[in-house]
Amino acid sequence: MTLIEKIIANHSKYSTVKPGDIVDIEIDTRAARDFGGANVVKHLKDHQLNIENPLKTFFTFDCNPTGSDQKYAVNQHICRLYAREHGIKVYDIDKGIGTHAMIQEGLAWPGSTAVTTDSHANILGAIGSFGQGMGDQDIAAAWNKGKVWFKVPPSVKINLNGEWPEEVRAKDIALNLLYHFGANDLLGYSVEIYGEAVERFTLDERITIASMATEMGCIIILFEPNIIVMDYCEERTGRKMEPIKADADAHYEKVYNLNIEEFAPRVSRPGAPHDTVPVSEVKGIKIDSAFIGSCTNGRMQDMRAAASILEGRQVAPGVVLKIVPATDEIWQQCLEEGLVQIFKNAGAMLSNAGCAGCAAGQVGQNGQGEVTISTGNRNFPGKQGKGEVYLASPVVVAASAVAGMITTPDDIPDEPAFFALPKTKSATKEVSPERKKEIVEKPTTVEGRVWYIKEDNIDTDMIFHNRYLAITDVKEMGQYTFDNLKGYENFAKQAKYGDIVVVQKNFGSGSSRQQAVDCFASLGISAILAESYGAIYERNAINAAFPIVTYKSLNSLDLSDGDILKIDFITGLITNLKNHISIQGEPFSEVQLEIYQNGGLF
Repeated sequence: MTLIEKIIANHSKYSTVKPGDIVDIEIDTRAARDFGGANVVKHLKDHQLNIENPLKTFFTFDCNPTGSDQKYAVNQHICRLYAREHGIKVYDIDKGIGTHAMIQEGLAWPGSTAVTTDSHANILGAIGSFGQGMGDQDIAAAWNKGKVWFKVPPSVKINLNGEWPEEVRAKDIALNLLYHFGANDLLGYSVEIYGEAVERFTLDERITIASMATEMGCIIILFEPNIIVMDYCEERTGRKMEPIKADADAHYEKVYNLNIEEFAPRVSRPGAPHDTVPVSEVKGIKIDSAFIGSCTNGRMQDMRAAASILEGRQVAPGVVLKIVPATDEIWQQCLEEGLVQIFKNAGAMLSNAGCAGCAAGQVGQNGQGEVTISTGNRNFPGKQGKGEVYLASPVVVAASAVAGMITTPDDIPDEPAFFALPKTKSATKEVSPERKKEIVEKPTTVEGRVWYIKEDNIDTDMIFHNRYLAITDVKEMGQYTFDNLKGYENFAKQAKYGDIVVVQKNFGSGSSRQQAVDCFASLGISAILAESYGAIYERNAINAAFPIVTYKSLNSLDLSDGDILKIDFITGLITNLKNHISIQGEPFSEVQLEIYQNGGLF
């Protein structure tokens, strides 16, 4: 049998298996991440399922260890509560990438099986372990039964022949394999890699190559563990074990012989990991940012390689370099070896361990129009942000960060590439006659249905919560107005164009966010009436030409929800059209009126 067949057979009721067989497999390690973990819990609760063996069951929080996303924070807490109730160990936000933690903590070993909600669980092939990423239904079933069904895949053998070129790194080997096989030639196969050079691959190098099996379409890339890997796994598990090997007469559907001496440093162009070219074809492309980390290149060997380039050098002006180790143990080792100081001296930002930008939850995302060179494994559109992402080895990424453009370690220029300065423009311009006409036609009185909210100190988080602050289009803001104000969560759905919001003291206290004003404009609210405003909020509203009026007391108005108010901005007169009672509010100041008639500060 091949490696995959042996592992599956050893975990099933059969002595032998062959490609196409569908068998139940005992799973040694059953995990769920913060991404998908809450759904696993939901399935278990909805179907009233128990945990088969809590000692083999784990949560790993690696997608958003910074806690910067409210949804991730909620999901993590759901998982923590469930773990406490059922005696499940949590590898929390301080641990790092879950699949790396499995190897590091001895939860996976040569010949073992593991499942998790991470599509790169096949990284465990680096130690000769069968790891699989699965959906939350599969994981819930594995937690309950301890087994999952699996279809035995056909196997492919790749022999890497010849001497490994010095300038070629493990990431380059993965990118060269992607060049040879694309994204689907190996689709559905279990791949075993052999060769004299392969025998000398370090654990870190095996992890880098195995981690890109998903991008090649493979079920898994498996390595027979060498003595170094065996020693490491025995130390981490605390027990002696036999290495897993394919039989000499194992059947492979295909055998490929590749000359590793023909491999060269390569870069994946934006949009597709398999669209790889020699670095020379993209050399000189200006970059905005660089990233070193992910489950592919966040290992200690990668950190040392990056430090060897960055030591004594500076990241190019205007370029941002972000570094994220795969595990906290690696982070601590970077500290002990002085690498943290090298990174900081070079001008890099070093974050806590985790998946980083690949999971859209931590350091490493880029913005629209931004050009990034990254050690990640995926550069699909939108995967690591809205910009363009090139994939490369840690040394190419580090060299490019210093150069300010894509380059190799042996071709870092004496002076980095600079961003060209724009041509200067006139500071002011004449207002067109059409614009002048638009300015003078703004109404100075409004009438609208009243929303009477009898509360003081309604802050900007109640008005427009910080989870929406990434929104920049005013048209999109209205739908989130007051969704964090208890009792008014449906305000945005029920408000009508022209409505007037009436509140009490200190409206808009809190942060300086402009969105807390713009969301009302987005809904077409015609004015806000308050006894007083937060100082920043008042300025923001006036500068945005959004009408706010101050009153001293509403007692004589006999005001209720749904009444129609008329407000005169020039005189400050406030009239309840239900009973035609008026009170005196504060009229627009000369400055407020000028900005209002101008349509805003600009």
